[in-house]
Amino acid sequence: MTAIYFSCCIVGLLLITNSIGFVYSMLVIYTPWFNRFKIQAKAYRKGIFWKRMPLYLSNFLMLLVFSGVGSYLVFPYLESTWINPGWIALQVLVAFVVDDVFFYFYHRWLHQNKYMLGKVHSIHHRASPPFPLEYLYAHPLEWMLGMLGAVLGFAVAALVMPLNVYAVLVFGVLRNLHEIHIHSDLNVPVLSQIPLLSKTKHHDDHHSFLEGNYASTFIWWDRLFKTEIKEKS
Repeated sequence: MTAIYFSCCIVGLLLITNSIGFVYSMLVIYTPWFNRFKIQAKAYRKGIFWKRMPLYLSNFLMLLVFSGVGSYLVFPYLESTWINPGWIALQVLVAFVVDDVFFYFYHRWLHQNKYMLGKVHSIHHRASPPFPLEYLYAHPLEWMLGMLGAVLGFAVAALVMPLNVYAVLVFGVLRNLHEIHIHSDLNVPVLSQIPLLSKTKHHDDHHSFLEGNYASTFIWWDRLFKTEIKEKS
């Protein structure tokens, strides 16, 4: 594997996962197929998907550039041969945990800082009820700072052992699909029953109540720091 090939893989996977998010959003908004799984009864505003498309596209372009250029530059420092899947899984897990710790405190700060909440983070909270591509609906500053979590996750994983390119690829796909799904406003049975992982309702409640449920991937941090919104039946 070469640096340019690795970079193209990263960009290609982001294009594929976000194409899934695009189709997923269209189905959620414009068909009744997922209505029985919806969490919020509130209807989507007419034309909201296309009205928000410019911000989706600008943030997605930023993600492509950051990920494509970044992966090309760090490739010489990565292990590019296939290794035991268990070690790859360990690196992915470490990256997810560190990324989620960062996101928890970063997200909580966005709510506690009145300027950041009023001028920056409030944009993302217009997504109520959210739909899959709403993970891209955020102020560009919030979006750029949020990318630091994945960088820190990879940096810490690299302290454990040489970081593998396949761990980066797997992490990228899973994290992107997870962000797309937790903004779907859908309580899909199988996906909502994975132990320890944040359910869609966990993040959906955050969009509904504004405070609490700051973590993204796991539920540990909100329970540990007593910021969990108790689910209502």
